[in-house]
Amino acid sequence: MSVLAAIAVLAVLIVVHELGHFVAARSQGIHVNRFSLGFGPVLFKYQGPETEYAVRAFPLGGFVGFPDDDPDSKIPANDPDLLRNRPVIDRAIVISAGVIANLIFAYLLLVTHIGFVGIPQASQPGVLVPELAANVSRVATDAGIKPGDVILAVNDRTFGNSLQEMEALSQIIKTSAGQPLQLKIERKNEQLTVNVTPEANSSRDRGSIGIALAPNGSVERTKVGVLEAFSAAATEFQRIVMLTISGFGQLIGNFGETASQISGPVAIVNFGAKIASSDAANLLQFAALISINLAVINIMPLPALDGGQLAFLLFEAVRGKPLPSKIQDGVMQTGLMLLLGLGIFLIVRDTANLEWVQKLFQ
Repeated sequence: MSVLAAIAVLAVLIVVHELGHFVAARSQGIHVNRFSLGFGPVLFKYQGPETEYAVRAFPLGGFVGFPDDDPDSKIPANDPDLLRNRPVIDRAIVISAGVIANLIFAYLLLVTHIGFVGIPQASQPGVLVPELAANVSRVATDAGIKPGDVILAVNDRTFGNSLQEMEALSQIIKTSAGQPLQLKIERKNEQLTVNVTPEANSSRDRGSIGIALAPNGSVERTKVGVLEAFSAAATEFQRIVMLTISGFGQLIGNFGETASQISGPVAIVNFGAKIASSDAANLLQFAALISINLAVINIMPLPALDGGQLAFLLFEAVRGKPLPSKIQDGVMQTGLMLLLGLGIFLIVRDTANLEWVQKLFQ
């Protein structure tokens, strides 16, 4: 059941994305002749008055099809309601609507999750240092910081009960390479001050002092009101978006080192199934995370993605006329084949890495 729940989450997110395109087109009166979940051979379809709705064999995404280039379409080529005959701004709205739909849906999921389960907080203020990492950096060790210390403040920045305080402290340290920091520490009911200077990591030029971070005390969930749920969801939404963009930036900048971390549908479903089996309520947060990732991926200016089509539109707006259709079709088809190839590779690799599959070959 947990696997089915994770698969359902992915399917819903794909449907939301494609619904964004579909609604943006139909609300402007633009013809739409296909709405598909997946690619490849049709498993199931329903023919509406104008649009064919289908589920296809390869669950690597979905698409909304337009009759512009359909040789069997009975719509005249000069029909003003064909997508290609609309102004650039109308087409841009249709193409970007999928990304916008995923972002809005992610925010609503976070609001729902926080509204139902509350906000996780540490029972005590500050950030715990559960252990030192002298193999990474000896700055903390040499400064006298010990496991069990609680960092209450850095310079003038104090830390409360929020779990985001760990990330805030980590970010301060990372961005302060070579700059002295004054730590206010609590150790066995005694407060003391420790000065440290993060040393730069040679590969990424980020500061480090060699400590692990953890919540101070037990983690508890605090119920919040409706308005606070919307506010807290906005903060969490912004945090996830920034982390996602940063993650993709690191992937692009250090592709050789980070390529192995790319996950396909099988790995995502496997991870979601584990979440569903441990705490089904956290599926909402998982869905929000994946929805934001889908939005960021799709807005990238790559062939076969929404960002690639928007790049063509930007070129058309600047140039005053579109690129020849043969060039656009060739780029998009090549991109689609590469995308499908990558998807199949990830499915095979991630399936081979599943625990029950590996046990078969032991």
